[in-house]
Amino acid sequence: MAPKWRDLADRFAEQIKSGQLPPGAQLPQIRELVEAGEGSKETVHKAFKALEAEGLVTSTRGRGTVVRPRAALKRLGIARYDKAKWRDGDEVAFIADRVASGRAYKRNEQTQTVSRIEADSLVAEGLGVPVGSEVYARARLVKEGVQPTHTLTSYYRPEHVEGTRIVDPTPGPAGRGGGYRVLYDAGYEIDHMREALFARVPTTDEVQLLQLPAGEPVVELHRTTYTADGTVVEFAVGVHAASRFAWEYDFKVPDSAQDKKGQE
Repeated sequence: MAPKWRDLADRFAEQIKSGQLPPGAQLPQIRELVEAGEGSKETVHKAFKALEAEGLVTSTRGRGTVVRPRAALKRLGIARYDKAKWRDGDEVAFIADRVASGRAYKRNEQTQTVSRIEADSLVAEGLGVPVGSEVYARARLVKEGVQPTHTLTSYYRPEHVEGTRIVDPTPGPAGRGGGYRVLYDAGYEIDHMREALFARVPTTDEVQLLQLPAGEPVVELHRTTYTADGTVVEFAVGVHAASRFAWEYDFKVPDSAQDKKGQE
């Protein structure tokens, strides 16, 4: 026979999965369930923690325990970097994701700090500079409303961005079109990029910063951005709450055999 807390958790899980408890619905307070005879305070607490670990609910101070929203933000692939969005308009990458997801946004939902640091081995390799070189770090925390969704820290060589809006710590994107428009105006038009993704357990600081529920992993992104001649103009590291994004890629299927024939 399953313990009482497991039975209670399973009953709530069934109500959530069937839609009886929709996204955003608040579960009863622990005190209310104890008074209703569902078990001791410890029993109900264990049930709620199990639901949280299974990704079905989130618990925060002030709101209690609520059913987690099912609709994740679209995290676009190639389309989020379309030059027409940032060069000709003002749709920077995180805004492109919100537009594609049909979600509201405010430019100041992205905050940042800018500093000059010594490049560690990861950043040095990404930018192609010696370890210990001085680089600019532009660290952003992005939220949807009050909920953090991800962090993103972009690293730049000083000679590419010194005196530009990229090193201005004012909250929000770096002016109209964001960082890529700044690089474009400085003569560094982005041409291609490489992204690498992997999932991992978050650090204690990341759990607190991203307000992660127990057991939630993060997806780490490494992005390297190049000009047409192969110059690296940005290396970025992002940390994303895994359940808050659905990663979406749309691309032309390559045919290397045909490419080789065309070169003969």
